[in-house]
Amino acid sequence: MMRALYTAATGMGAQQMNVDTIANNLANVNTAGFKKSRVDFQDLLYQQIRMAGASSSDSTQVPTGINIGLGVRPAATQKMFTPGLPKPTGNPLDVRIAGDGFFQITLPDGEMGYTRDGAFKLDDQRRIVTSDGYLLEPAVTIPDNVPFENITIAKDGTVQVKAAGEDTVTDLTQITVATFVNPAGLTAIGGNIYKQSPASGEANVGNANAEGRGSLEQRELEMSNVAVIDEMVDLITAQRAYDVNSKSIQTSDEMLGLANNLKR
Repeated sequence: MMRALYTAATGMGAQQMNVDTIANNLANVNTAGFKKSRVDFQDLLYQQIRMAGASSSDSTQVPTGINIGLGVRPAATQKMFTPGLPKPTGNPLDVRIAGDGFFQITLPDGEMGYTRDGAFKLDDQRRIVTSDGYLLEPAVTIPDNVPFENITIAKDGTVQVKAAGEDTVTDLTQITVATFVNPAGLTAIGGNIYKQSPASGEANVGNANAEGRGSLEQRELEMSNVAVIDEMVDLITAQRAYDVNSKSIQTSDEMLGLANNLKR
């Protein structure tokens, strides 16, 4: 009975992490480019009371053993990189990646960050930056004589501008896109930004809309891929699982109480 107390406690702890993850998903339901997380669980070690295949006589073996499980543990919190719904905005600096890939961002420490959030802005030097002021890589600077509405970003990432009162279109640079062998292995650091890790593999940088990379869609944003209904169903399931594990602890406690009171 004491084993049941500890086993059920691992179940309650696992479901608490599950609820925490679901709560974070729901909190970011309107975060552009956000990717929901899923908790994966594994069972713990088993106490072997009797091994399967052990001899039961000189000529026979037991077909099944006796194993008692010792609970559950969270094995991973995996980011699900399914696409979010597109949201038309009409803003020339809003860009959505339609397909695989990440925008490259230069972080304050000089390292490279990666994001799916294409809600870009202009800073005081007319450079394209994120909402936190981090530079888009490769850097794009819009000339002073170019009106905001005359900025065009093609599907392959080519940034084109047209000066006020002129008909000539000028190519500035080309926004590249990075892909990874295992995007779920990227390290989320907050601010809609990920960092490369040994599990994600090296960034494969190239032109958008080529070699399996997604195309760029201007004046659109990719919204969160969180489905509120699915998360609510998962939340109810986690709550019930937490409740059932607490009932296991309560039942074990009552059984221990009965055993303690046998001599009364």
